[in-house]
Amino acid sequence: MAEIMSFKVQARESSGTGAARAVRRTGRIPGILYGENIVPTPISVDAKQLSEQMHRKSFFVTLYELDIDGKKQRVLPRDLQLDPVTDIPLHIDFLRVGTGTRIRVSVPVAVTNEAGSPGIKRGGVLNIVRHEIEVICRADAIPQRFTIDLDGLDVGDSVKISAVKLPEGVRPVIADRDFTILTIAAPTVVADEAAAAAAAAASGTPAEAEAVSAAGAVPAAGAAAPAAGAAPAAGGAKGAPPAPSAKGAPAAKGAPAAKGKKK
Repeated sequence: MAEIMSFKVQARESSGTGAARAVRRTGRIPGILYGENIVPTPISVDAKQLSEQMHRKSFFVTLYELDIDGKKQRVLPRDLQLDPVTDIPLHIDFLRVGTGTRIRVSVPVAVTNEAGSPGIKRGGVLNIVRHEIEVICRADAIPQRFTIDLDGLDVGDSVKISAVKLPEGVRPVIADRDFTILTIAAPTVVADEAAAAAAAAASGTPAEAEAVSAAGAVPAAGAAAPAAGAAPAAGGAKGAPPAPSAKGAPAAKGAPAAKGKKK
């Protein structure tokens, strides 16, 4: 049985923008009551009471009993207009519901037992695909929420609507496929070493130069002597050409390059 709460409201004699502003100045919020093939009734609700109720996650799936001058009406909140800057309620719509009335509502999704999920323990990310599930049900049997237990879910696992036990008489609006509600995604971790290597390659740091040399590239002029086991220096290997002098002229075999200015 759906939770039923009470609202004490007052009927309004007139409607329209000017009348609505006058109602707000008295500390009340204008609204409208419609449905059940009855002429819509302008009403007003206490602003403080509405503010307390509107922040409940299950506000739009909670049945309320409106007391209008001693006459009670069972209703469901259907629309709430808020000020775009202050989020103060400006107008509220209520739908009359009778016995056996079937309606279309969005029921919030809640998760539990995250500590029991091996995937989350290993750093997996909980991805809630649908925070609400739209269903069709009787107005007096609206689920307050759909609770999903994460116990045993590992990375790569998902929960579909077929795994959720729906109350009797409740069916999802989407009936042509087994849609996904949530998944446990793999963690997205970038290794520090890879990030450092990428940064070094982009900036041309000595680390990059060492990596290139290790791969067999020719060292630049003035580079340090090759490590032990590397190819011998120019002139030391049989048949190797002599190293060029500082001025680009070939040096005598085994002789150092000329120094000083050319006369």
